[in-house]
Amino acid sequence: MSDSPLDDSPLQTVKLSLDDTIQFRCHKEIACFNECCKRIDITLTPYDILRLKKRFGLTSNEFLAQYTLPYEMDGDGMPGVKIKTADDNPACPFLSEEGCSVYEDRPTVCRYYALGLMSMRHENSSTDEDTYFLIKEDHCLGHNEPRTITVRDYRKEQVVDQYDEMNREWRQIILKKRSAGPTIGKPTPRSFQFFFMGSYNLDGVRDFVLSDGFSDVYDLDAATVEQLKTDEVALLKFSFKLLKQVLFGENTIPVKGDAMQKRVQRRREQVKAEPDNPNKDYAGPEMV
Repeated sequence: MSDSPLDDSPLQTVKLSLDDTIQFRCHKEIACFNECCKRIDITLTPYDILRLKKRFGLTSNEFLAQYTLPYEMDGDGMPGVKIKTADDNPACPFLSEEGCSVYEDRPTVCRYYALGLMSMRHENSSTDEDTYFLIKEDHCLGHNEPRTITVRDYRKEQVVDQYDEMNREWRQIILKKRSAGPTIGKPTPRSFQFFFMGSYNLDGVRDFVLSDGFSDVYDLDAATVEQLKTDEVALLKFSFKLLKQVLFGENTIPVKGDAMQKRVQRRREQVKAEPDNPNKDYAGPEMV
């Protein structure tokens, strides 16, 4: 989700389409096996966290506390999370001598390697555009393997197309926030807290959806509520729609009468009443 490849980055500057061909293969017998996992900087997507926490049988908070570190995705402080490594060992905590110990549930960025993905939205455009780049690091010998494959087929082989589809709406939220820039003002800490919960803490989303405050405002049928109690994939997709409604005022979830307008007005009055609040002029909906 980079803005552009850096000059000193291992990303090659040639853009690739889905039907372009790359030469690459990784396998256990290759001399550099596991080298790419010994010094990591791996960002996690919401679907990555869903898969990994489920694999370990952890709650969202337990997984986040045990395996991740927060970081800021942009200058406004939009929150992201990365895999946490030991202070004296930058290797992935999921690395074993046999390779990745969570291979079936490995994160999106690991599935893409040795490709990079850049998503962007052009000015005055409502759609995002995906572009791919080849990553060539000095330690990686996979580029010398005699196997060619299209970007499209490589994504299918690594099952990254499924991960991208699950995270698509989330990436759109990030791109919309970046493309809107100063037109919506500086997002409030409260909106970033909600973004963090909606992105990375599914258990928190479930608790919120099942709360009286939520049911007072949003109009969901009983079958949908029951599904959101037990189906985490459905809950994640619902969470993205909720984020769009809360952060940008999109009409993604039905509301009860004028309940939302009253709630928004109360929140804006509360914010404006706070002395020296730097977010008084924030133009976002701020509906939580």
